[in-house]
Amino acid sequence: MKKVLFITYFWPPSGKASLHWPLDIIRHLPKDEIEPIILTVEDETFTQKDESLLSKVDPNWKIIKSKALEPFDIYRKFIGKKPDEKLVASETISLENKNLAHRISIWIRMNLFVPDARVGWNFTATRKAKAFLKENKVDAIVSIGPPHSSHLIGLNLSKNFSIPHFPVLIDPWVDIIYYKNFKRNQLTLKLDNQFEKSVMQNAEQVIFVNKSTQQDYSSKYEFLKLKSSVLYWGYDENAFTGISFQKENRKEKLLVHAGNIFIYQNPKKLWDQIKIENENGNKIRILFIGTVDKEILDYLTKLGLKDSVQVAGFLPYQKMIEQICIADMLLVCSSEPRHVPGKLFEAMRTGNPIIAFGDNNEEVKHILKDANAGMMFRYDENVEEFFRVNFKGNDNQKVILKYDRATISKEFSDILNSH
Repeated sequence: MKKVLFITYFWPPSGKASLHWPLDIIRHLPKDEIEPIILTVEDETFTQKDESLLSKVDPNWKIIKSKALEPFDIYRKFIGKKPDEKLVASETISLENKNLAHRISIWIRMNLFVPDARVGWNFTATRKAKAFLKENKVDAIVSIGPPHSSHLIGLNLSKNFSIPHFPVLIDPWVDIIYYKNFKRNQLTLKLDNQFEKSVMQNAEQVIFVNKSTQQDYSSKYEFLKLKSSVLYWGYDENAFTGISFQKENRKEKLLVHAGNIFIYQNPKKLWDQIKIENENGNKIRILFIGTVDKEILDYLTKLGLKDSVQVAGFLPYQKMIEQICIADMLLVCSSEPRHVPGKLFEAMRTGNPIIAFGDNNEEVKHILKDANAGMMFRYDENVEEFFRVNFKGNDNQKVILKYDRATISKEFSDILNSH
C-alpha cells in the first residue's frame, strides 16, 4: 500500500471552496491501495468556517498540523479592523479602496510575499513534516495550490527525502488572475518564476484542473508535455443524495450565483437584460451566495434592481447545494480563457440552465455544449437569447457523472500508482 503525504493549506472546518477537491479526492482514494497523510494548518483565520465538512474527515487519517504565520492578522490591525472581524476576499485586493494603509498593504502583499501571502506557513510546516518523514516512510508527496507556496514545501521535502512530488495547480501560479491589475516589481517576478520553474522541473507529474492551463504551461515549459495530466475540478455526487430539486411556488424566476464574484467578472449585459425582462413582466430575482464585489452591487442599484437582489453571504456547503438545486437559472463567470470555474460542475449536476460568461473561453463553452447545460457569452455580448431558449437537459447522465470526484479520484490514484 502506498503512503501519500498531501500538503493542503485549507482543510475542514475551513469553508474555503478550494478545499473540496483535495478533501473529496482523498476521501475516495481506494482504501486498500493508498493511505493518505495530511499536512495542513493548525488554525486558519481568513475564511469562514463550515463545521459540517468535518463529517467528511475520516478519524483514521493521520493529520499533521502546524501553526501558520497569518499576514491577514497583521492586515486587520494595519487597516483598523478588529481581530475577529471577517475579511472579504474582494476587499483585500480592491482598487476602489484608496485608503493609504490599504494601498500600502497591497504593495507589500504583491511584492514582499513570494510566492503568496501564505508563505509564512512554510517554516513550521516544513519543520513538522521533516520530523515526521525521518520516522515514517512515504511513497509520494502531493501539494495543492493555491496557495502555491505549498508547492515549495513539497519541493523541499521531495529533494531532502528523495520522494516523488505531484503538484496540483488549481489556478495558474505566476500570472494568476488577481495579479492582473497590480504591478509586481521585476525582482519579485524573477524570484516567483524561478520558484515555479523549480517545482515544475522537479515534479514527477504535474496535475492541472483544466486543459487550457495545461496547454499554457506546456508552452512555457515544454518538458511538461511529457509529465502533466488534467483532472477536472468536478463535483461530489454524494452531496446531491436526498436533495429536493422541487422549485418553490414563486412568481419570480430565481437566478443564483454561488462563490466569489469579482469586479473583473461583472456580467453587465446580463444585468441590463434582467432589467428589460423585469420591465416586461418576466420577473427575475438575483441571489448571490458568497461574496460579491461592491462595484457589482452598485451597478445593480444604478439599474434600479436593488430590490431584486439578495446577498446571502457565506452558506455551509450543503446549504449552498440546496439553493442551487431549487434555482431556475444559475450564473457562472470565468475570469480568463484558462479558468474553468469549480461551481460549473455542481451547476451542471443540478440540471438547471446555466448562463456562463467568459471571453475566449472555449473550454467552458465546450463543456456546456457537451452536456446541453446552458449557454456561454462574452462579457460584452447581448444575452437575450438565453431567456428565449428552453433547456431540456441531457438525458445521458454519463456526460455529467464523468465529473464525479469519485471517478476523478480513481484516475488520480492510477497516476500515483503508475510512478
